Amino acid sequence: MSEAGKVRMVDITGKEEVYREATAVGAIKLRRETIEKIRRGEVPKGDVVSVAKTAAILAVKRTWEIIPLCHPIPITSVQVDVELLDEEAKVTVNVKTTARTGVEMEALTGVSVALLTIWDMVKALEKDERGQYPQTEIRSIRVVEKVKKKEE
Repeated sequence: MSEAGKVRMVDITGKEEVYREATAVGAIKLRRETIEKIRRGEVPKGDVVSVAKTAAILAVKRTWEIIPLCHPIPITSVQVDVELLDEEAKVTVNVKTTARTGVEMEALTGVSVALLTIWDMVKALEKDERGQYPQTEIRSIRVVEKVKKKEE
């Protein structure tokens, strides 16, 4: 097997533990009617925002179990915000730690799972007459900020 084909977890043994923080965002495009039902608490599966926030926190804490080459790291804070706009729900996840490696993957995983949870909870409202999702779309998942600093 060539060197390019080998898979390995990066060795962080010699790295110093430092404060690290990452913020990721993403959105799910939904029908206006669906957004209004979320706002009014009329989604049959329950409180979409609370469940999405909880799902994001759980996903952040378990990122190392689902992304094969991520290290398990001590998560010291997770903040999740779900903003309901006219035709989309925007999710922001901020993750903090003091560790040898960063928390970008944890923040991205939190956003992704929150958005998938929203989709799952509203899918019955988003289907068209053929059972398809012509308007529903998860998009723009990205890291918007990353911080790494040594304690002073």
